[in-house]
Amino acid sequence: MRGEAILYRSRDFKRWVKAKHALHTAGGTGMWECPDFYPVSIDGKQGLDTSEYGEGVKHVFKVSLDLTRYEYYTVGTYDQEKDQYVPDGASPDGNTGLRYDYGNFYASKTFYDAAGKRRILWGWANESDSVTDDNSKGWAGIQVIPRAVWLDKEGKQLVQWPVEEIETLRGKQIQIKHKIVKSGKFFEVKGIQTAQADVEVIFDVKSLEKAEPFDPSWSTNPRAYVRSRVERSDDKHVVLMCNDPTRSSYKSNLYKPTFAGFVDVDIAKNSKISLRTLIDHSVVESFGENGKTCITSRVYPSLAVGSNVHLFVFNNGAEDIEMSQLKGWEMKNPRMNDGET
Repeated sequence: MRGEAILYRSRDFKRWVKAKHALHTAGGTGMWECPDFYPVSIDGKQGLDTSEYGEGVKHVFKVSLDLTRYEYYTVGTYDQEKDQYVPDGASPDGNTGLRYDYGNFYASKTFYDAAGKRRILWGWANESDSVTDDNSKGWAGIQVIPRAVWLDKEGKQLVQWPVEEIETLRGKQIQIKHKIVKSGKFFEVKGIQTAQADVEVIFDVKSLEKAEPFDPSWSTNPRAYVRSRVERSDDKHVVLMCNDPTRSSYKSNLYKPTFAGFVDVDIAKNSKISLRTLIDHSVVESFGENGKTCITSRVYPSLAVGSNVHLFVFNNGAEDIEMSQLKGWEMKNPRMNDGET
């Protein structure tokens, strides 16, 4: 099935006429829904109004693919005269392309925040518990934390980061520096409640000698591989970021898929892996390498609830690593629906 983004034109915003050609189309992708199309600056993090066009501007075209229930985007060029969009050569359409999020994230939309001069992305995370649970709650599905979005320095992909306003909810803080995590070991992060938390961590990877060979089949099905690892391919090391909720609950009838995405980082050169994770009870949002790879997951623990939630750092690799820094904050509840303006 061919996907199409159809244009309509109007002179008065009342009467609309279908354009003679699509803004963009691609075969073999299946049906497109929830399309989004917007400009991004090739220099810096500042967002652009939707009407921006010209030198120093690229465009992003995003679709939600009904076949896979994931979102994919391309970076390319918009021809204003022809009213057509053309992806860059390294930015393919369909389910082999770039994703906003490699987890439970769908039906997103961006808008331009003129006051903050930024583009904001807001996506939806479906429930993965049972229909009975949904009926008991009286609702199903949530909007995840809004993210600022911009083009990376190389112009190859988008970078996403939680909006800065979320940091106003930070409460009690703990910090750990320069802790060695032995191969096969773990430790508990204590001092804060982690049912609602914001955690940032940086690992130093000093040696890659024991990195296992990279299996090319993971490029087309990274979800089948359930651990975060550094692998060795022919010409470089590959970093795979993973979220594995299979042991997150004793409840039955839960959908607990493992999510994974590759991270664009030269680990041999930088020797560092960074991760930020926002935890809000049933929602876990992770941002690898300062927002280059993002994974959202839903979890429904039966025992690790409230004060019984615990946070651990583990090393399942073959080499010892140094956790150069961990910062964690308890997160307060936001003010919502209190009648104040």
